[in-house]
Amino acid sequence: MSSSDMFYQAFRGNFSSLLSWQQLDEFWEVLRRKADAGWYIYAIGTPVPVQISSSADVVKFINEIGALLRKEHYEDYCGIVYTDSKQDPTLVKIFDPDNLGVSCGFSNHPPLPGWILSLIAPQPLETRRPLPAGRLRWWQALWV
Repeated sequence: MSSSDMFYQAFRGNFSSLLSWQQLDEFWEVLRRKADAGWYIYAIGTPVPVQISSSADVVKFINEIGALLRKEHYEDYCGIVYTDSKQDPTLVKIFDPDNLGVSCGFSNHPPLPGWILSLIAPQPLETRRPLPAGRLRWWQALWV
């Protein structure tokens, strides 16, 4: 199976939601401990990363995306971060609070996540929604 097929198969696989903010905080700690595992960080609507991120960049992303979610997801629960495993993750989908649509439940055209952390080299995910300028600025500011 090609790495492209492996990514798409993993992306369409089974995921669990991190429903509470406490679960999300605990999960961030799991990812921080595995920051050097070889993660790709992909913002949907930007070029697909071709190199793994450094452990420092993974931790920086976790900290910044965690702050963004808490600031912009106006609910007393999280429910917009999904992972293939809460203890040994290989793929994490993080939905953008500004583009939730029907992220849970059934939809013929569910929204794509805003960001993906993956141990498998990501492949392009087509979006009909361009990355909003504010999100692009936020993303670019992370890496300066």
